[in-house]
Amino acid sequence: MASETNGDDGPQCSDRYMAFMGLAPRRIPHWEHWSCPDAETYLIGIDYYEHPKQCRERLRELYPQLNLAIPKTDEPKLRPEEQPDKGKGRWGDSNRDYWQQEEAAQRFKSVEEMLAFRPLAQGDFTGWHVVVDGDYSSEEVIYERYRKKYPAYRTEAAAGEASSVGFYNTMFMWPLLVFGYENFLNLCLEPAFERIMDEFAEINRRVFRAFARLPVHFVVCHDDIVLASGPVCSPQWMHKYIFPRYEEFWGLCRATGKEVIFMVDGCVDAYADDVLACGARGIISEPMTDYKAIARRHADKNLFLESRSCCPRHCQEHKK
Repeated sequence: MASETNGDDGPQCSDRYMAFMGLAPRRIPHWEHWSCPDAETYLIGIDYYEHPKQCRERLRELYPQLNLAIPKTDEPKLRPEEQPDKGKGRWGDSNRDYWQQEEAAQRFKSVEEMLAFRPLAQGDFTGWHVVVDGDYSSEEVIYERYRKKYPAYRTEAAAGEASSVGFYNTMFMWPLLVFGYENFLNLCLEPAFERIMDEFAEINRRVFRAFARLPVHFVVCHDDIVLASGPVCSPQWMHKYIFPRYEEFWGLCRATGKEVIFMVDGCVDAYADDVLACGARGIISEPMTDYKAIARRHADKNLFLESRSCCPRHCQEHKK
């Protein structure tokens, strides 16, 4: 991201860097992707489905901070109600044709086979569709894969730049994506499951040691530890399997001067205190989270609204 001046005598800092550090950027940066064609049509006055390229070009002109991609052609797109497969939910301007959990749920033939699985022996999860597919057999393999994404000449992050690395499977997501949600919940109280989580933790130990070596300022860690209604697993389970690992992994990054931002879908009210106590500088979550209550308890932390999309009835002020 290009640096931006924030004040005549201030350092060269991007708005995203300022936001991550809680330093009041000139313009609050957009987080996540844009995924609501109806809102796009409402804001711009051009039917997105009829003219996706024209509509997006105009939206990008008016709202450059969204960093939106432009469709390659202006060929009309099917409206959601016109698409034949509606069974996997809508995603942006189309309906899903793939659902990761269907594959994960059928990966193993029995509970016994799942409990016998050894993540460390597997090592390479390329082609497993666990969101962050790749070879995790060693720290060096992981480091080399991520290091390629940053300039070879750079040994550390540039001052004021929002350079970051993100990881989807911070800990909770690993068993969920490998075994499937329902299988994970059926397994998670089994004594043998402890060994599986220990092995996933060792994989992530390699990941975060590699991240600690990257030329970045921020590590964005995703784990959907809650639903819209609140926690998935009990506090006792979380304090055994998840939070101690967060504290360890994030400590590796903080030891090299990096800040950790935690990202979670759903209502994180029940676990916000725990996440922040583990070393996160801030939390990115969704509107059902009680941001005001968390802010009262943690005035020194940063809270971010995960804004994927909006709907037409919420767009009037933007349109003005």
